[in-house]
Amino acid sequence: MSDFYIPRLAALIEQASKVNSEAFEQAASRFADSLQNGGLVHLYGSGHSVLPCQEMFPRYGTYVGFNPLTDPRVMWHNVLGAGGVRELLWLERTENYAEKFLDHQPLNKGDSIIIFGHSGRNASGIDTALYAKKRGIFVVAVTSKNNLDKPATHSSGKRLADAADLVIDTCSPIEDAIVPVEGWSRPVSGSSTVLAMILAHELIARTADQLSKRGVELPVFASPTIAGVTLHDTDVIYGVYRERMLEAQKKHLPTFQATMRGE
Repeated sequence: MSDFYIPRLAALIEQASKVNSEAFEQAASRFADSLQNGGLVHLYGSGHSVLPCQEMFPRYGTYVGFNPLTDPRVMWHNVLGAGGVRELLWLERTENYAEKFLDHQPLNKGDSIIIFGHSGRNASGIDTALYAKKRGIFVVAVTSKNNLDKPATHSSGKRLADAADLVIDTCSPIEDAIVPVEGWSRPVSGSSTVLAMILAHELIARTADQLSKRGVELPVFASPTIAGVTLHDTDVIYGVYRERMLEAQKKHLPTFQATMRGE
């Protein structure tokens, strides 16, 4: 075998860059609309698909307006036992759970959401997409179109790509792993999470470009290892983030109260 992981991954990155060029621009434009109007771009995933959400915000090089919807019950904190992978795998396939989590989140009309999911078949992501669309939120799915030949298992008859307004294709193979090993029955070294993170940063960059063209600048996290940047600068940005979240929560409050009343 002449090629191991990096050349194979690089080829998939190049493929994803080409096939998603139009989708990148559409998504960035809609995200810029949400952010310019004081809204949020929410981020959702379960299992390993939580990692792109955490990679997008907060971190150095990203900016206020992204809101990771990280539910610890669909993240694994242990291999086996409490918080383990088997529990997570069951829960993310259980329909109607996600909405109980989302009811408490400040999702408002005019916002956008990115939902990450390699297979696009788990109930968690599909339920989130359907929930968001009902509330006037622009839904982008970051998934692999290679999985679209597999039948839907959700009661809606939809896969994540079917439930979204726009799909960004990771181009990851169905099996995810991309390096065959002689004498082994399965390939190794997964690709979907790394590809999702790279596509996420492409969206961060293109959305910033769209905002810049509109004369809008949002506070960007910068590393305090840079000369002239301090931890206080980071705290100031967290303060701006908190203000935006408070406004979103205030806007969402009547919806939440109606939900709690069963309306």
